[in-house]
Amino acid sequence: MKIAMIASESRPLCKTGGLADVVYSLSKELVTMGEEVAVVLPFYQQVKATIKTPVQFVESFTVDMSWRHHEAKVYQTEADGITFYLIEHWYFDRQNFYGDGDDGERFAFYCLAARELLSRHEIPDIVHCHDWQSGMFPCLIKENEYFRNVFGKTKFVMTIHNPAFQGMLERDALGNLYNLPESLFDEGKVRLDGRVSTLKAGIVYADKVTTVSPNHHEELLTPEGGMHLDGTLRLREWDFCGILNGIDYLEFNPHDDPFIPMTYNVTTIVKGKKANHDALLQEMHLTDYGRPLFSLVSRLTWQKGLDILFPAVEELAQRGCNIVILGSGERQYELEFERLRAKYPDKIAIYIGYNDALAHRIYAASDFFMMPSLFEPCGLGQMIAQRYGTLPIVRRTGGLKDSVINFDSSNQDTSNGFGFDNYHPDDMKYTCVYAYDTWFNKPLIIKLMKNAMKTDNSWRRSANNYLGVYKELVGQ
Repeated sequence: MKIAMIASESRPLCKTGGLADVVYSLSKELVTMGEEVAVVLPFYQQVKATIKTPVQFVESFTVDMSWRHHEAKVYQTEADGITFYLIEHWYFDRQNFYGDGDDGERFAFYCLAARELLSRHEIPDIVHCHDWQSGMFPCLIKENEYFRNVFGKTKFVMTIHNPAFQGMLERDALGNLYNLPESLFDEGKVRLDGRVSTLKAGIVYADKVTTVSPNHHEELLTPEGGMHLDGTLRLREWDFCGILNGIDYLEFNPHDDPFIPMTYNVTTIVKGKKANHDALLQEMHLTDYGRPLFSLVSRLTWQKGLDILFPAVEELAQRGCNIVILGSGERQYELEFERLRAKYPDKIAIYIGYNDALAHRIYAASDFFMMPSLFEPCGLGQMIAQRYGTLPIVRRTGGLKDSVINFDSSNQDTSNGFGFDNYHPDDMKYTCVYAYDTWFNKPLIIKLMKNAMKTDNSWRRSANNYLGVYKELVGQ
């Protein structure tokens, strides 16, 4: 089967968040299963500066956007059996991937160029679109007679990774950017809250809609969790499903991780955890008071539940625990963590920014990993933590509820973390204290850590589910 991924980022070439991990890991796993996968990406300035694989020029063509006539240059490279097509234009010749005022225009060009590119090569059986940046792609095919015939047998999958970003544009963007009639807005096919939503367009025009966990699928169908998309998704309910993401077991493997001081497995976890714990405290200039190590590796944004985390961090520090924070984001949260570090300099360490090697060492050294998210469609941090025998402490939302089995006295043979439901500082603090108290029961905590390490969060499981969706669509 020929599969094309339309996504704004993918490892190993470009990454700002979990989307890049999902696109790459899913593609790589599908290749190992015998499928032919291509990923279409913008050729960002950062990719040009850091790419390590040979890049070959493929072709150039003109992309018409209403009165604009832009030249797109296409390059090709390969990694892990995946073909990457890179679309070059000055739209992407800037340092940041997103966040500029012309993002709507930039990714309109990207979608139009991707359509032209795929039409010039062997037509894929499946086009898998990811998030708002590629949301208009199925619409651009199905609302154009020429491309509707070219892609006559192709089926389209739309995956919602983060419903908070909906690709909101003004009505005239349909004609001005996409060469589409404004009647699509009047008919409601792309209209959301009085504006054009490229994410809604993807939901309406795709043959199958997925999201990144079963529980988030249920949340999106409700007014409380649907972020104004619930009505549209309920109309597609029979074509909408949740598939839990996985993690790359080759990248995240404590048995042979090159970034950690001592590798270990489920048999040697006690010795390995101790060595990594001691090394990290020394690296971060923290004092060991014989208490557990709690950590957070995250974007520091409102979505991640940081408002309810700070009281728990202070409580843990007062109990002699060590806390290590790695991330960056909204300044207010960075400043609050800095305040806590200044108050407890021997117990709390902060790294503002991102450091992949340090992240691995934190996962390997920690006893508990904190994810009190306000919402979390899937989440990868909790799965990575489990892979390293670190017990997640999560608010049970989205994929956190699907992947973390909350410990209680009756399920110690299956539980692999701690969880709570209410989005409130007291609930986060009480759950952290409960985990802290449990840590002193050494046989029990070791059992739970081993349970976590044995949890199957591999991409093989997830890729099989996606392949089932593809085969159903093409009639295999």
